[in-house]
Parts: sequence; structure tokens; C-alpha cells
Amino acid sequence: MIKGKVKIDRKTKNLVKRLKPDDIPVILHEDIDEVAAYSLLEKKVKIVVNCAKSFTGRFPALGAKILLSHDVTIIDDLGEDIFNQIKEGDLLEIKEDEIYINGRYLCQAKYLRKEEFERYYQKSFKEMENLLEDFIENTLEYAKKEKSFILGQFEMPEIQTKIAGRHVLVVTRGSSFKKDIKAIKNYIMEVKPVIIAVDGAADALLEERIKPHIIIGDMDSVSEESLLRCDEIIVHSYPNGYAPGLERIKTLGLNAKVIACPGTSEDVALLLAYEKGAELIVSVGSHSSMLDFLEKGRKGMSSTFLVRLKIGSKLVDARGVSKLYTEKVSLKYIGILLLSALIPILAILMVTPPFQYFFYLIQLKLRVILR
Repeated sequence: MIKGKVKIDRKTKNLVKRLKPDDIPVILHEDIDEVAAYSLLEKKVKIVVNCAKSFTGRFPALGAKILLSHDVTIIDDLGEDIFNQIKEGDLLEIKEDEIYINGRYLCQAKYLRKEEFERYYQKSFKEMENLLEDFIENTLEYAKKEKSFILGQFEMPEIQTKIAGRHVLVVTRGSSFKKDIKAIKNYIMEVKPVIIAVDGAADALLEERIKPHIIIGDMDSVSEESLLRCDEIIVHSYPNGYAPGLERIKTLGLNAKVIACPGTSEDVALLLAYEKGAELIVSVGSHSSMLDFLEKGRKGMSSTFLVRLKIGSKLVDARGVSKLYTEKVSLKYIGILLLSALIPILAILMVTPPFQYFFYLIQLKLRVILR
């Protein structure tokens, strides 16, 4: 039997902030993405109750695969009606194939089994061909509508942070972004780039004791601590000027500038760095593949394609750099290090009178033996 208190939210990224190891997360997350999966694993969960389909088979979403490979039990596809019957703090019990809430029978448990999942996962790669065609068409269609975005036909706000002639690090909550931050920490300490965090990526930077200079986004996943500690806040609004995140900033008594334009907040951050004269733009955790955008529920990547086309000469993509090279300590290097440490020690001993007498006795002993 599994038993625990419920933590429930329609947005997994919000739920994990309140999650403790003994809690049972209840989510409504279709096609769980990689970032969500790893954020749940960081909280050491043993079970996830998903009222949506963790894996639909439309494309090879990685979230469910990651959770199952770490032996996390997934109860799947219970339906939105069941989700609406569960409240934060409820006592949830799972007895074999039955789920109980506060001692009351709720529904049957549907387990997502590893073997069943693998069959669907392999089939999903075949579906990618059809999706790719639709994705390309959507990208080209929206590129025509969003070309004003890349041509700079929107107002870029004035900022206090000096970017011209400096390196700019743009951090987004993407695949392996936390490991990548650690991997380039020496670069951050030595070069001291301007750091732009896209929404919740600011929290990961603070965990590494790195303060972002600018936070850009719709402000739905970044913590109050990050907002209070950064130098500047830029709210990304809809093209019509509606900025739901601005109300939160005002509630905290903070000031913010607003950028009204299409595209993602990551695109805006990259374009801001470019337009303000950055010498080099380093991107961590970027979303740049079809799978990234399908996991985010986006049908195309026109704005991202156009932005990268414009800033390509200055852009260095550090996504996955932590996987590129894992430093290993060689026995040869250890031997050289030990030898280099022993040489000065032996030199000192050779000029010390007691040790000189000791070495003289050894020399005499060897002469006797060799006769």
C-alpha cells in the first residue's frame, strides 16, 4: 500500500516547488517533458499520479521514459474529472489497483508499465515523420506573420545593465540546463558575463550562488526571491500588450519593463542581448529542436528559427555541454603529481645531517652485501 499527502497542480513546474519526498504529486500533464521529469526526480518522488496521459505516442516525449527508468511508479490517465475531485493536502492511499481519498474510494488505478510503454515509445518514432511535415508547414506559415519580430519592428526597452561589448549568458529551463550551469561555472567566474535568466531558470542560478542581472519572462514560474535579488525585470507580454505577469511584479512592489512581441521569452532574451550590442551570446538550456517545442505544446518554431538566423554569428549554444566531456583523473597524472611532490622532499632530506648519516649507513651496508 502507498500512502501520502497530496500535492496537486495543473502546472508541474509550480507543484514541485511545494513537493516533499513523502508527498504524492497529482498532476494533469499530457506528454510529460524531460525538464518536468527531472524536477520530480530531484524531489525524490516514488510515485506520480497523472490524470492526463503521460505519453500519448504522438511523438517520443522523454518524461515518462525518464521516470520509469528511475523506478518511479506512474499511475496514468485518470481523467480531468478525477483531478477535480482531489484537493491539496488530501490523504491519498493506493491499495493495489484501487485509489482512496481520505478513506473514500475514488477510482481504479491505471499503471503505466515499462514493457507497455516501450512498445508505444518505439512506435512514436514512426509518427514523427508526419509530425515533421506539419511542423515545418506551421513554422513557415508563422514565420511570415512574425517577420516583424526579427526585423525589429517593435519597441526594445531601455535597460540599466550595460551589455554593449560584453559576453551575455542566456539561461533557459531546458534539457540538462542545471548540469550545464555547473559545467560552465568557471567561465562565469572568469569572464563575468551579463546573465539573463528566462523565468524559472533564475532559481537554478541562485542555487549555484549566481545572481542573474536580468529576468525575462511571463513571471509564472520564477520565485519571489529571484525577482527581489535580480537587477532588472522585463515582462514578456502578448503582442496586444496584455501582460498577466506584470500584476505579480507590482504586488511585490517592484518595477518592470514590458516587451510586447510574438515568440518565446527565450527568443526575446537572445534578441535583447543582440540588439544591445553583446560581443558574444552564450545560450544554456535553449529550445532549438522540434521535440523541444512539441513538449512545450508549440506547433512551430518560427520565431526561434528567425532569431537564430539573425544572431547566429554571435551565438554559442552551450546546451548539453556537461555531456560533451566528463573529466576523469588519469593514473599517469596522479603518478606525476606524487613524483613532483616527492622530489623537493628528498632534496630537503639529503641536506639534513641525521638523514645524511642514515644514507651513509645504507651505502656502507650495500657495499658489504655486494662484495
